[in-house]
Amino acid sequence: MPLLSHDRYCAELAHQVDRLRAVVTSGADLSATVPTCPDWSLEDLVRHMGGALRWVDALVRARAQENIPEERVPLGGGPEERGDAAALDKWLADSGELVVGALREAGPDARVWGWAGELNAGFWARRMTHEITVHRADAALAAGLPYEVAPDIAADALDEWLQLVEWIQRNLPHEAAEELRGPGRSLHLHATDTDPALNAEWLVELGAEGVSWRRGHEKATVALRGPLTSVLLAFYRRLPLDSPGLEVLGDRELLEFWLERATFG
Repeated sequence: MPLLSHDRYCAELAHQVDRLRAVVTSGADLSATVPTCPDWSLEDLVRHMGGALRWVDALVRARAQENIPEERVPLGGGPEERGDAAALDKWLADSGELVVGALREAGPDARVWGWAGELNAGFWARRMTHEITVHRADAALAAGLPYEVAPDIAADALDEWLQLVEWIQRNLPHEAAEELRGPGRSLHLHATDTDPALNAEWLVELGAEGVSWRRGHEKATVALRGPLTSVLLAFYRRLPLDSPGLEVLGDRELLEFWLERATFG
């Protein structure tokens, strides 16, 4: 279940679009390779993200009951000319306004095609919030700019990622997901810089029946400790485990095993 309200997701999605636009207009080299997505340039990443926003807008606005192919999404590929930061910025701004407007108008319970067992607009508000939160980190890394994210969003992004891994393992045939099965192994994530009320700790168990997880402070086979944003980015494979502020305690090989196999994109 989502930790946050539909209004909070919509507001954060709009905020994240603004922050990604700030990268586009910062003077960064749009042709620069994105270190965490090396098949993409910075412009490719922005076009991917804006296209995803327009795709979700099309789904939600139409109350689609089946997937809409990306090629049917108007302006889904971005501006015709490449390398034009002003045009890319305007297209991204329009993309954000469209999807946030559609999500707010629909409300969380509107029935819309989706995946991971959730068929409503609320799923897409949450999914797009975290999709752009992580891709903005990619963009910031490519542009050499600082990155920050609100604690409630970072914590919910970890919740959502674990829910998606859990759902995929139980519902979709996937070799990497199958390899995560096995008794007696667990991971603990521990944010060291948050208010205790946020309960920013997670236990992930790799059992014979599949992955399961819960919030809380418990002993595990391996623990990843550090600032919440760094833990989030490391768990999404955006930061190396040896990054400043991060600490791995216990079976590091198990954590690396998880990170290699819990990426199903």
